[in-house]
Amino acid sequence: MVRVKSRYLLCEVNVSNRSDLLLLDDRAVAAAVKAAVARMHGDYGAALCSIRFSVKYLNAHTGIVFLRFPKRCYKLLWSALPFITSIESRRLTIPCFLNCLHVGGTIRTCQKFLVRYNTKQLHRMLPKCKTEEEKQQVRQAILSCCLPGGNKEELEDDLESEEDEEDEEE
Repeated sequence: MVRVKSRYLLCEVNVSNRSDLLLLDDRAVAAAVKAAVARMHGDYGAALCSIRFSVKYLNAHTGIVFLRFPKRCYKLLWSALPFITSIESRRLTIPCFLNCLHVGGTIRTCQKFLVRYNTKQLHRMLPKCKTEEEKQQVRQAILSCCLPGGNKEELEDDLESEEDEEDEEE
């Protein structure tokens, strides 16, 4: 039996108004990506990428998208992403762009990367918190975003060392 090789792109949809993210759906994102590939690479690129291309996951609250496509055409698709300037969804045109965060061979590797990415983003938010309540909420979010079987003690140690560094800076 032959295994079919795929690639997964983890992308972030960036919009100027965060409420516009709730208007997105997977069909609209897929149509925008296919149209961009067709514009940039013509019929050849459109035909290559339309075979087994799908949007596997779309989180309308965070703007995270997982795109699956054949391994042999991931460079065509990847090179067309910067040319997506808007997505038409529910008869509205939403101006946006796709930021590619990670290319992986499995959904699992993309998920692991997304957890690490979100943890880093939360760590960046921690020093910007003004009240102790905000800091505690961010710390709880950091601790809750590790994968099952992950080492929470390491995350807690990291948080404590960051707090010590903040105290030293003040």
